[in-house]
Amino acid sequence: MNMTRKALILFSGGQDSATCLAWALENYDYVETVGFNYEQRHAIEMQCRKVVLENVASAFPKWGTKLGEDHIVDLSALGAISETSLTRDVEITMDDEGLPSTFVPGRNLIFLNFAAAVAYRRGITSLIGGMCEADFSGYPDCRKETLDAQMQAISLGMDKAYVLETPLMYLSKAGAWDLAETLGGQKLINIILEDSHSCYKGTRGKRFDWGYGCGDCPACDLRAAGWAEYSA
Repeated sequence: MNMTRKALILFSGGQDSATCLAWALENYDYVETVGFNYEQRHAIEMQCRKVVLENVASAFPKWGTKLGEDHIVDLSALGAISETSLTRDVEITMDDEGLPSTFVPGRNLIFLNFAAAVAYRRGITSLIGGMCEADFSGYPDCRKETLDAQMQAISLGMDKAYVLETPLMYLSKAGAWDLAETLGGQKLINIILEDSHSCYKGTRGKRFDWGYGCGDCPACDLRAAGWAEYSA
C-alpha cells in the first residue's frame, strides 16, 4: 500500500481502536494518538488507553519506536449537551428505529474535526479510526458515506488533502479479532482482552472470555458475539 509516513489515530482504548493502533503501527512509520474526554459514562477508557499504549510498546519494540505523542482533547461540552445513555447514568434503551440510546449525536463528526486540527499543527494528513458499518450498533456517523463527506469538508476547510483510514469498516467483530491476531498474534490478543475497554457502562469488575465489561450493554453484546465466532 502507498502510505504516507505519519498518521494520527483516534484512540479510545477499546477493542476496535487497539486493533487499529496495531494496524497503524504496522503500516506507518510514525504514529501519534488522540483521545477525547467528553464526560463519557465509561470514562475508565481514558485510563485503559494509557495501559494499552504502554503494553503495546513494550510487547512490540518495533512498534514502540514508531509511537509518538499522545494527545488528550477536552470535549466536556459534548457530554454536557448530550442526553444519552453514554453520557448519563440512565438505562440503555432502543428507539423505534432500533438506534440505541448510547448514540451521541455528531460524536464521530466532532472527533474528526478536532483530530484534523491536532493533525494540522503536527504536519499529519492521515487520520485512522475504528469506525465500522458492517458490525456496529447502527450509529449513522459510522457509515462510510458519512465519513467520506466529513473528510471532504475537512480537506476543503484545511486546504489540504486529508485521508481517513478505517481498517475495520467492512469487518465483523470476529473479523476484527482475526485482524488483531494477524497483526500481533496472541500477544496482541492478550493485550486487547486484558487491557482494552469497550463496555458502555464502564464496568471492569468481571472478566469474561472476551474481556472485561458488564456483559449486557450493546458494546458487550457485540464483543461477546464476535469473540464466540472468532474462537469457535
